[in-house]
Amino acid sequence: MFVIQGNKLQLKALEKEDLSILWELIYGEEEPEYKKWDAPYFPLERIAFSEYETSMSKLIENGFDSQRLIVVEGKIIGTVTYYWEHQPSNWMEVGIIIYLPEYWSGGYGTEAIKLWVDYLFENYPNIPRIGYTTWSGNRRMIQVGKKLGMQEEARIRKARTYNGELYDSVKMGVLREEWEALYGH
Repeated sequence: MFVIQGNKLQLKALEKEDLSILWELIYGEEEPEYKKWDAPYFPLERIAFSEYETSMSKLIENGFDSQRLIVVEGKIIGTVTYYWEHQPSNWMEVGIIIYLPEYWSGGYGTEAIKLWVDYLFENYPNIPRIGYTTWSGNRRMIQVGKKLGMQEEARIRKARTYNGELYDSVKMGVLREEWEALYGH
């Protein structure tokens, strides 16, 4: 099994044995704390474990590579993902969720995204840029991008409503040459 090793954590491929733990992290609580920060303006669409297990098992069997588990000392704490905004032009975006609040603000998200972006730039040589979208209410996520050398590329003002307040949608990104200048790849 392929693992990306960092200082505090590792990113590992999702295996069938991990599905019950991951499902519990995502859907185990009625109103999970992570959902207050992870696009809270979109409702969490719950699915039964059996349905989740069936669909994810098929993805794993077909070589699913767009998600990695964030693991600290053997414990799954979150996931990193990538998706194609527009594959013909090599426009890739990433995402991260750390499900357990005790791992917030400890540098885990920063390290996970750095490892993930390193991996993606190395393994997808035609990608000129990688970015992610968050919202202005998630200041920690904006800080992670800035800490890693990403730039705020777009701010769509008052585009997200949460708890009766309007927030901006914020796009962060970094060009390959900027990343290489910072991290020497």
